[in-house]
Amino acid sequence: MYDVPSYAIAVVLFVLMLVSIYLGGTVGRKHQNKESDSAKSQANAVQGSLLGLLALLLGFTFSLSLGRYDLRSAEVVSEANAIGTAWLRTDLVSEARRGEAKQLLREYGSLRLRSSMVSAADEDERVRLIGEAETVFNDMWLLIAEEAREARNPVAMGVVASLNDMIDALAKRDAAINRHVPELVLYLLFGTFVLLGGVVGYASWISAVRPGVPVYAMMVLIVILVFLIIDLDRPRRGLIAVDQTKLATTVAAMGIPN
Repeated sequence: MYDVPSYAIAVVLFVLMLVSIYLGGTVGRKHQNKESDSAKSQANAVQGSLLGLLALLLGFTFSLSLGRYDLRSAEVVSEANAIGTAWLRTDLVSEARRGEAKQLLREYGSLRLRSSMVSAADEDERVRLIGEAETVFNDMWLLIAEEAREARNPVAMGVVASLNDMIDALAKRDAAINRHVPELVLYLLFGTFVLLGGVVGYASWISAVRPGVPVYAMMVLIVILVFLIIDLDRPRRGLIAVDQTKLATTVAAMGIPN
């Protein structure tokens, strides 16, 4: 489902809801004169229960997707801070290696910023950029490790620690990007939504009341909420994107045009 555009899922869900209401209404019309008042009350009670269940699922799923969005936003800031700290600490590297260390760090920052701008639909490009960033990091690690072995002082260890934080931030951010709302939860939400449409259509027609504007307004609102849930769950695809300003600012401070 992650490979399907959010708007396509929302449109399909809306159409399924309309079809469900129509089919439920068709069955309701056939039983309109056969159902007792108790059966009509039961249908209305089930309709209210499904509405409550759908509200619960919407709230739960929205909370999950928003939490993951907040996590991704926080990881961008954490990685930017880690890269910024490493950049400042390269000033403490010996003059013989300082220029190379700064150049490698510039390359690393540029690759991480480029990776953050790649669409989620282009997974191969994102993986390629992450691989290049890890290669640059390995070169930087070998350089700083040699510095630490020669210097053997707390200053060199501080530079090593900043590199550790930087690669940890990359791993955490990459993991956060790949963390989504479980598809089973989304399928349950969609199934409840469609089933509710059938029950609404059925309950309306056996009560001799056609679904009115409030019913369709509710449908539209729920579809919009579902769209937002899916869009929040996709960090580089859709209308809602994670803000990369902090990382871009850090990279710009290193003298790299963004």
